[in-house]
Amino acid sequence: MSRLSDYDLYLFGEGNHHRIHDKLGAHLGEFNGEAGCWFAVWAPNARRVSVVGPFNDWDGRRHPLSPRAGSGIWEGFVPGLGEGSAYKYELAAADGRLLLKSDPYGRGMQHRPDNCSVIQRTDRHPWRDGAWLRQRAANDPADQPVVVYELHPGSWARSEGPGGPFPGWRELAERLVPHVAALGYTHLELMAVAEHPLDESWGYQVTGYFAPSARFGPPKDLQAFVDACHAAGLGVIMDWVPAHFPRDDNGLAEFDGTALYEHADPRLGEHRDWGTKIFNYGRHEVRNFLIANALYWIETYHLDGLRVDAVASMLYLDYSRPAGEWLPNRHGGRENLEAIDFLRQCNATLARYHPGVLTIAEESTAFPGVTRPVEQGGLGFSMKWNMGWMNDTLRYFALDPVHRSWEHHLLTFSLVYAFSERFMLPLSHDEVVHGKRSLLGKMPGDAWQRFANLRLLFAWMAAHPGKKLQFMGSELAPEGEWQVGESLDWGLLDDPMRLGCNRCLADLNGLYRSHPALHASDWDPEGFRWLEADNAAESCFAFRRGRPGREPEIICLFNATPVPRVDRLIGVERAGTYVCLHDGDAGCYGGSDHPLAERLQAGGAHGGLPHSIRVTLPPLAALFYLHVGEGA
Repeated sequence: MSRLSDYDLYLFGEGNHHRIHDKLGAHLGEFNGEAGCWFAVWAPNARRVSVVGPFNDWDGRRHPLSPRAGSGIWEGFVPGLGEGSAYKYELAAADGRLLLKSDPYGRGMQHRPDNCSVIQRTDRHPWRDGAWLRQRAANDPADQPVVVYELHPGSWARSEGPGGPFPGWRELAERLVPHVAALGYTHLELMAVAEHPLDESWGYQVTGYFAPSARFGPPKDLQAFVDACHAAGLGVIMDWVPAHFPRDDNGLAEFDGTALYEHADPRLGEHRDWGTKIFNYGRHEVRNFLIANALYWIETYHLDGLRVDAVASMLYLDYSRPAGEWLPNRHGGRENLEAIDFLRQCNATLARYHPGVLTIAEESTAFPGVTRPVEQGGLGFSMKWNMGWMNDTLRYFALDPVHRSWEHHLLTFSLVYAFSERFMLPLSHDEVVHGKRSLLGKMPGDAWQRFANLRLLFAWMAAHPGKKLQFMGSELAPEGEWQVGESLDWGLLDDPMRLGCNRCLADLNGLYRSHPALHASDWDPEGFRWLEADNAAESCFAFRRGRPGREPEIICLFNATPVPRVDRLIGVERAGTYVCLHDGDAGCYGGSDHPLAERLQAGGAHGGLPHSIRVTLPPLAALFYLHVGEGA
């Protein structure tokens, strides 16, 4: 008897069996009236495959699998096994080696230093998020607020300090979810969810592509966590790693004794910078493995999106390779045509089954059409990280204000291309680690100025077109960098200046969410207009957010120096009254409470615009004014 039909094998062979994970791997069931587990694994070049574990004293002679002719798949049934049983595959390679491998499709794995696969059921959680999923499918992210809290769960809170126990998903549901919701975020982005061997890892060297990390609890606990997020109004995005995989002996590398998941030629199959293997996207079964994996996380754990790691490394054959150490494509170019086809197929498949699910590319080059629909020749991602904005913004804010007038373009240049893709603005973990300093640590000046600069950075991000992402701990304004093996320092909120930054960040998130002018036109150029872009001498900026006639407009003003700019005249497009929504210099945020007008009445023409407002800009602060009507 077989759980795999000929049609299953046909679809897998052409790379289109979107739920092959329901056939391959370990699945509890019965055979001839006896309970046990069905196993199936793809290993076309092995001479023999067996299931081994403590249940048979690791003896590969006792439970051999049978090949399905021509498919490369081996399958069989082992009686007596139940949920929680540990196992591996023993493979006899053609060159005589005897290999012990974890299950590529295994839904559970042991925590290091052990690395067996573990039989797990993932079908028993009583989901309560049906209304959330229906609403997600109906929403267009283009006009929705998206502000993401990036989370490394292993270092958000360690109850006993470095080396202490990891917080479980259920603990995080109780503590983390209300914290993030109160700060006004719309989504969590989870790092290090899939099983990986090193505790200090950020989760980008995956050994268990279908297995949630045992550090944080069994699969049912992750499902309960996602359910709790949805109940609190938070979407959940997962870091997904289809770009490369590690060389660990128990993993995918040379799985059946040959380059099966990877390329045999190291000029195509190795990332030397990372010491990892590159997936062979030209192989149907490998593409099928990855696309099924993406669907598995969305469907089994009700995730709302995937942030796809290291997309640039996938797109270019010469990525981080000197001349002579890479192979051109069939046209002689540097683009990885097979990876491009895979990304298009993956994004199109996810969109077909799950409209509303987000795919977000970490892509740092000018590759065209990353977020253009597949049917229009693009890659089909929902969003792309705007790495140019991130680099220019952080360079600018690290400058002493006396030098900012010479680098004014660092804040204006991003608007030249801001609508060329559907961008997300990231201030991610990468920017606060490995000597780059924390966000507060990057800020110049005395203590007061540094916190004011940080609040100004938060406001610049909130007002700039694009969806948003910030790494955990931004709300604490830590002095030191993120340490992956340590908890965030929650005692920092006892400091009034840090508590002020926390309040400022939460209020900005709230404004971004509640005012369509700040989010509904994130990808629409009609929702942005410079009002003052060239005042380099004073390091001041002003622009309008919101589409005229479609949502109430907001005037966003920035003073990037510690000198108040008194009685400034700013041209605006609309007559009427403007009411202050946000004062980044407010005393409750730790600011100086410099006097300003709560309401402004538009006057005569200025700067080529038909109207104007007269305003004082506090030091190192942003002001947002909402237009409330012509006659208000």
